[in-house]
Amino acid sequence: NPIHSIQSRLKKPNSIISKMIKKGFADFSYSKIKEEITDIAGIRVICQYIDDIFTIYDLLSGQSDVKVVKISDYINNPKENGYRSFHMIVNIPVFFSDRTEHVNVEIQIRTIAMDYWASLEHELKYKNPDNIPPFIKAKLLECAETIAETDYKMQEIYKAVSNIENQDN
Repeated sequence: NPIHSIQSRLKKPNSIISKMIKKGFADFSYSKIKEEITDIAGIRVICQYIDDIFTIYDLLSGQSDVKVVKISDYINNPKENGYRSFHMIVNIPVFFSDRTEHVNVEIQIRTIAMDYWASLEHELKYKNPDNIPPFIKAKLLECAETIAETDYKMQEIYKAVSNIENQDN
């Protein structure tokens, strides 16, 4: 099983309105929000290994009822601050008693290590969003790179152990 854990969330109405204002929209109708906000619902899938991330992507993108709208690969192309994760915007059917609607959902897929770094970095920035000194940003980037190296080493160890197990069978 490539999935270690799953977290989900629905964006709160005040966050939706704030995001629409930030994007420059004054129309807060259901249809406009549905068109402009791609992360009203969000799912975070935590995996043990990097290869699991791409296995999950393959499984999701192969579903006949899931349409991949956008991919952001921050594993092979990390953000400037060191953030790593694999993001997908997918369009999925939501079944109501009287109709089916297709909605966009953001799916973030990352390893335990990536989640550890992102959670702590987010908490630090949330506490002091506009006043993080450059030396702390550099330390966070250094941690992100160390964690990424560790992720790749753990993947190599897993593959080596799997190969040994396959040889024994």
